[in-house]
Amino acid sequence: MAPTLYDEKPEPGDLIEIDRGSYQHWAVYVGDGFVVHLAPPSEVPAAGSSSIMSVLAEKAIVKKEELWDVVGTDKWLINNGLDQKYKPRPPHDIVREACTMVGRELPYCIFRGNCEHFVNELRYGKAESRQVQKAGEVAMMAGVATVVGFGVFALASALFGGSKKEKKDNQ
Repeated sequence: MAPTLYDEKPEPGDLIEIDRGSYQHWAVYVGDGFVVHLAPPSEVPAAGSSSIMSVLAEKAIVKKEELWDVVGTDKWLINNGLDQKYKPRPPHDIVREACTMVGRELPYCIFRGNCEHFVNELRYGKAESRQVQKAGEVAMMAGVATVVGFGVFALASALFGGSKKEKKDNQ
């Protein structure tokens, strides 16, 4: 494996989070400089994974590739952040299962079956995506803010605005 800017070297079974700008791509490290990841067909190293076509894809392929080919020039880190929530499976089980899935075409859904769901299922037995959860929380907060905003506007209109018909009737 090529030298990295990072002090920590991945171990088999570690999850690799790759910063693609507007979202994170995820892979599982399987040893000898290789990762396994769920890649929409439009993904090309360091480019297509951030394209809109990746989001719209309905199928993705499980690939085993060199870490550096998947990362490209993007920033990455080891992120086993759900270890506090779930017990990780033994590394040899994670690697074995990941490698048996290479070449398979799987359903892909950004909300229910993306690359983060895939690697968390391998490591913890739980298909979970924190970036989808965060996006849902942001959307929910935006919705609450919109509802509150409309409520405040409606209340202000009722208290201070009145209708033109009421003004006409009062004259």
